[in-house]
Amino acid sequence: MNRYSQIREKNPREILLLRGSGCKWRKCRFCDYHLDFSKDESANFQLNARELCKITGTFGVLEVINSGSFCDLDENTVKEILSVCRKKHVGQLHIECHWRDRHTLSDIRKRFQAAGIRIIVKMGAETFDAPYREEVLCKGMDYAPPEEIAQYAEEVCLLFGLSGQSESTMKRDIETGLQNFQRVCVNLMTENSSSMKPDKRVLECFMKTLYPQYRENERVDLLLENTGFGVGGAGHE
Repeated sequence: MNRYSQIREKNPREILLLRGSGCKWRKCRFCDYHLDFSKDESANFQLNARELCKITGTFGVLEVINSGSFCDLDENTVKEILSVCRKKHVGQLHIECHWRDRHTLSDIRKRFQAAGIRIIVKMGAETFDAPYREEVLCKGMDYAPPEEIAQYAEEVCLLFGLSGQSESTMKRDIETGLQNFQRVCVNLMTENSSSMKPDKRVLECFMKTLYPQYRENERVDLLLENTGFGVGGAGHE
């Protein structure tokens, strides 16, 4: 399990995959990331502290992800993130948040802003087709429209490569994301232990028609594998 990496192309930053108490929703039919968790806060902090020591501050930007929302990290880890950001002159911190934890974001923003650190929130919407998102993917976002999601998050994640998707629906999702958010992160479905599997025809359609259109767009990140940012992998600590 690799937990530290540097992204040097679009939106250069350091990125950490930390461990928290785990996603509280755990009902998304496509996801098994929630397996990377522990209820032992002390063990989590020890692991996270080792990874936070790797931060150099090279880009002044850090992204922290975990299998859940930022609020699922233990308090000592959050304090260490604050401390490392100050020491390494990191002025921008990217975090993830599930829709159901959106009401925690205001206090998080205020806490880091007091230290001169700007919070950028990335939220997984997977698609803006709300019925598909809720009835097929079981995302747990209450049929929220993109305009409402954008009230809480600056960036959005989309998931492509699933049965029922097409060139037109995927393109509409990307364009809707670009209209409402600062950045769009497109993830292609990768085989995992969940009940949903990649649809080869949809993946081929994306690679043939949409990948060439957006690969140079500075506001669109394209993860062809779920380890595309250099973190993650098999095994859990």
